[in-house]
Amino acid sequence: MMKRWTLLASVLSLCALLAAGCSTFDEQQREWIFQPSDRSWGNTANMTQGMEDVWIDFQSSITGEPARLHGLWLGGAPETTETPVLLYLHGARYNVAGSAPRIQRMHELGFSVLAIDYRGFGKSSKGLPSEESAREDARAAWTWLAARHPKQHRYIFGHSLGGAIGIDLAAHVKDESGTIVESTFSSIADVVSSFKWGWLPLGPFITQRFEAINTVKDIGAPLLVVHGTADSLINPTLGRKLYDAATVPKQFVLVEGGSHHNTNSVGEAQYRAALTQLFRMKPDNMVARNQPKLSPPALALPLPPAVAPQDVRGEARASSVPAAI
Repeated sequence: MMKRWTLLASVLSLCALLAAGCSTFDEQQREWIFQPSDRSWGNTANMTQGMEDVWIDFQSSITGEPARLHGLWLGGAPETTETPVLLYLHGARYNVAGSAPRIQRMHELGFSVLAIDYRGFGKSSKGLPSEESAREDARAAWTWLAARHPKQHRYIFGHSLGGAIGIDLAAHVKDESGTIVESTFSSIADVVSSFKWGWLPLGPFITQRFEAINTVKDIGAPLLVVHGTADSLINPTLGRKLYDAATVPKQFVLVEGGSHHNTNSVGEAQYRAALTQLFRMKPDNMVARNQPKLSPPALALPLPPAVAPQDVRGEARASSVPAAI
């Protein structure tokens, strides 16, 4: 998801691609949307310091072949049944190491974190990813996480494109304690329509639809939706639209000055407040930025069903180095 996924180029080449056949057009969309890469930005070794490599092997029902996912694990020790665990699903373009700063921040907010690369990214199995394969990868990672941390509260986090994948995962599992999506959207069609040339009738030709607006109605645990006012890639109204469609206890956090890259950092204080309010995490055990690490947090009693939806805004804070998309 960089440079608006270069979808402007798709307008110019639409006729040629359709003439070449639907399969070619589908493959081109997958390339534009995911921008799969084995690369990251910055000093990967330094950014991922303290994170452990994880390998997840499973049999793909899509390809019928063995598949392997590479992930990064950043956990606290010792873990107890009160330690919350988070599955982190990144967005497009960079591999999982590119999300290391955001992974670290989620750890500072109290989670042990498993972050994965979809097939086609980083050290995971090769191949051009699709909406279907990314969903299968997320479910395989969730199964792996549940098998190793069966007694922990487990959460789903998705950034940008990963948010749509995370919403789908939450709609198909019954053992998540909550879902967090940041800088995400209601559907790819809505993203395309939000561009200045969105009046063009491209909707029927979209094959990778990521219609989170439909699946969000099926999730069964609390939902936190976070968006930055300065997000120039995914309009904040699309995050709000997704939030409005959810029927579970939920909270919408709009971070003043947050971009597509740095909302997680700029909105740190709002994140902490939302996690306390919606998920009942104990703020005393969250790690303050640039302070010595504390032990992982405990969770209080589960959120009562009667909690009403909330809409939270806040003031901007100084941003740190932006994470990848």
